Amino acid sequence: MVSGKQPIVGHLPEFLVAPERVLWRGQRQHGNIFQLVVPGADVVVLLGMRNSEFFFKETDKRLSIADAYPFFTRMFGSEFYFMGSVEQWKKQREVVLPRFQGGQVADYIQVMDQEAARFVESLGDRGEFNLTDEFGVLVMRIAAHAFLGPAIADDLVAGDFFEEFRKFSMGMSFFLPDWLPVPRTVKSNRARDRLRRSLSEMIQQRRRASIDPPDFLQHLVESVYADGTRVPDNVLVNFVLMFCWAGHETTTGHLSWALADLIEHPSELRRVRAEAEQLLAADQVDLAGVRGMRFTYDCLHETERLHPVAYILARQAQEELDIDGYTIPRGAFVFTSPAVSHRLPETYPEATETYWPDRYSQPGGKSARGSLIGFGAGAHRCLGTHFAYLEMQIIVARLVAEFELELVHGMPKPMSGAGTTKWPAHPCAVRYRRRS
Repeated sequence: MVSGKQPIVGHLPEFLVAPERVLWRGQRQHGNIFQLVVPGADVVVLLGMRNSEFFFKETDKRLSIADAYPFFTRMFGSEFYFMGSVEQWKKQREVVLPRFQGGQVADYIQVMDQEAARFVESLGDRGEFNLTDEFGVLVMRIAAHAFLGPAIADDLVAGDFFEEFRKFSMGMSFFLPDWLPVPRTVKSNRARDRLRRSLSEMIQQRRRASIDPPDFLQHLVESVYADGTRVPDNVLVNFVLMFCWAGHETTTGHLSWALADLIEHPSELRRVRAEAEQLLAADQVDLAGVRGMRFTYDCLHETERLHPVAYILARQAQEELDIDGYTIPRGAFVFTSPAVSHRLPETYPEATETYWPDRYSQPGGKSARGSLIGFGAGAHRCLGTHFAYLEMQIIVARLVAEFELELVHGMPKPMSGAGTTKWPAHPCAVRYRRRS
């Protein structure tokens, strides 16, 4: 048991304010397996690479995703993706997996570069912008353009699409009762309903007037399960909702941290700029060119290590489990934490707290990269991880090739509290000046 437990409320008050502080204290006191208490539930925390492997291996077996994230059921629906049964998840995954593979990715590259170039041009020659504010809209534009088409993207982003997703995201909370009508939950539910209506109308428009060649949305509208039955419209709506939301929530934060890391480390920034200039010197940005940005790719992984946006991943035990002589009781929440595990010397013995992208090109670098769990792992690793990394490489390339950059307020701090993903907290402004 971690120290600091209070009568009745357990560790909840401190966890809601400073969750990582509680996790680090538990790790220092007890190592990589320890317990917290919140009202009505035990929480078992598993840290480190070996325990993470157990965590992901047991998912869909003795550890449940759906029961650990009750707010996702309200946000997306009880039969959608991993909130439903394992069979439902597999059926739905087979529908969308091809959209993130093969030739489809090459089409996304053009969308990403077009939107990144537009963003860079809109900045003018000099000025300041807030990382998460501007990147949030840019990432949303790319997702809307790639998944819904350019015309729809222009209409949505001109409106309140980004703000609607910020309100929608407010519905995430591990420990607040999901039925409690607190303001953040009410705002999330209303945003969800408005987004669903908008996306449902887009799907109906495509049914009335299909396009050829088909884009992402058209493929989705025409999709069928392996047994030949048509995918229901409510599932299609939730697919689009999930892709746009997940990209906005994780990529915005990751991209903001990545640029801040590079600005703080000029020698690494110069190496990324050299790769960016080589990429942009070609007639057209393509998949091979982006894949050639190996050091930029390593820098993004180092940012994932140091600043994972999803700082906690959760499951719930479906039965009593034993691990290393400890018993996890049935019904307990089981947490693993990328934010802590990524900084343990046992996994990253060299320069654990230091920004060192070259660790991934050293002997053992493949293992170092494979130990990252910022996008999950195993069968439930985020389908859009490859998409997100390509997108971030292109945006970073456009920005560092075009501008001299500095952080106005120094390296930002992460957002505080347990009910949010770990974006950089305001202020996180960048001052830029166009390079000659």
